[in-house]
Amino acid sequence: MLRIGITGGIGSGKSTVCHIYRLLGIPVFNSDWEARNLMNQDQDLIKAIKLHFGEDIYTPDGKLNREKMAGQVFGQEEKLNTLNSLVHPAVFREFDQWSTRLEKESPGRIPFCIKEAAILFESKSHVQNDFNVLVSAPYAIRMERVKARDGLSEEKIQERMRNQMPEEEKEKLADFILYNDDKHSLIEQALYLYSIWFPSKQIPEKEV
Repeated sequence: MLRIGITGGIGSGKSTVCHIYRLLGIPVFNSDWEARNLMNQDQDLIKAIKLHFGEDIYTPDGKLNREKMAGQVFGQEEKLNTLNSLVHPAVFREFDQWSTRLEKESPGRIPFCIKEAAILFESKSHVQNDFNVLVSAPYAIRMERVKARDGLSEEKIQERMRNQMPEEEKEKLADFILYNDDKHSLIEQALYLYSIWFPSKQIPEKEV
């Protein structure tokens, strides 16, 4: 079973691509969701977070106080790096166990699985994968999508964009690029890659 990483900057449409594959029956591991779950469930990770950020970083009912954590790491690169150094390895392990379990439970029936991650390259989790896909969209289109979706100001969106690796650096690391703009069909591109990774499904070829 192939392991495929899918990433893209905010507003690029990576979640849309992952949804297309879900509809086709392909399992998707959402790294952001899993990281949040692990910070509330993985006891070793919880202990490590408390050690570095204090016992009160968790609420009395055992849930991570996300607002307090955000206050600690916002604008504090060293603290953010510390948090990432704790969380990323836990997510890597969880993906490895999840994908291995899939392969054992459905031998030969699932041709590939997907790891969706906003910071796939930044976290270096792309090294776990057989192929990595970047979903790319022009800046102006991404900006308008996020404004409409999240109601954020342009300044706030730019701030989030600055926290991610520049697009040109991601392009160098990606094995495939899907263009989510007004000139290309995202569905056709996604189906083309599906036909590569699941060759028994006959889908007309489309240049990506």
